[in-house]
Amino acid sequence: MSLWLALAVGAGMTFFLLKSRWNYLQLPELPEDPRPPERLDLAVVIPARNEESRIARAVQSLNRARVYVVDDASSDSTALRARKAGAAVIPAPPLPSAFAGKPHACWHGARATASKWLLFADADTWYEPAFLPSLVSFAEARQLDMASVFLRQECVGLAEKALLPYAFALYFCGVDGRAVNRASAGEALANGQCMLFRRDAYNFIGGHAAVMGSVIEDVQLAQVAKRHRLKSLVLRAEKLGAVRMYEGFGAIARGFRKNSFRFLVANPWTGAQVVIASVLLASYLPVAALLAWENQWLALAAFAALPSALLAPWYGGFLRALLAPLAIYPFQWIALQGMLATTLGRPVEWKGRAV
Repeated sequence: MSLWLALAVGAGMTFFLLKSRWNYLQLPELPEDPRPPERLDLAVVIPARNEESRIARAVQSLNRARVYVVDDASSDSTALRARKAGAAVIPAPPLPSAFAGKPHACWHGARATASKWLLFADADTWYEPAFLPSLVSFAEARQLDMASVFLRQECVGLAEKALLPYAFALYFCGVDGRAVNRASAGEALANGQCMLFRRDAYNFIGGHAAVMGSVIEDVQLAQVAKRHRLKSLVLRAEKLGAVRMYEGFGAIARGFRKNSFRFLVANPWTGAQVVIASVLLASYLPVAALLAWENQWLALAAFAALPSALLAPWYGGFLRALLAPLAIYPFQWIALQGMLATTLGRPVEWKGRAV
């Protein structure tokens, strides 16, 4: 009995985790433009709230464009450090009740600039010198209205190294990398850490004001862009940019409680696949225990190694992926909290605000 159960669960895990990596690799990789960069008609807007430890690195890595940091009522030295790094700092006006913090800061920053292209970047991202000219050149050549870029994930410490690769593997279990880039498909995706817009297209769809109250404003902007038939593309650029999304377990827990279930609700079919994959992976420990109880030692060895083997590409190798089993149940707990908070209408605290 335990052997058949292990085969069924193992087959399900294999299907979803191979599908996850395949989905991600269907996103085109941003090619590096080898030509010397011309002057870029581009403004970079970075919304920032209490980002004093990270803002200078982000600003300095984007020095081929004019960078505007929108200081969203920070209580630390974010504004001072941004100015010292070379950015123009724009104080965000008081937050209207209809707006969430990040869409409000992005919208206000966009209105303060006048370039042909707008790049919205997060304070926790940083870029290689070739990134900006490569992205703008790519968008110009393909006559894009919008492009969103997934960057390389930098993980520091045990919690980040264990949980973040696992979380992104789950995320892409349900995201079809080809469908999000087909105009005829209903599926939409974007990464709010790095989003490029042609200004006239951004204004046409209403910009961030169109998703003013959203916590997952990036995905909803992508949905709005598809409805308005903008020519958009979701890319990956692991060699040209990086992000340290969350620092430590507490930030990971708060961040995914804030985002995960809202994302699943916004994309029901994607969400259903993520939930199925999550349930299969959560069966890992009970099935392994059952195999041990019935002395199925060879089957147990193979089953125990399966998540690490399948998740190795996300973790950067099999040895690092030995952390994967440690991520299954903490992440399940975080996701459950997010589901309860969203279902019951309970706010989640994020950077001193209830969202």
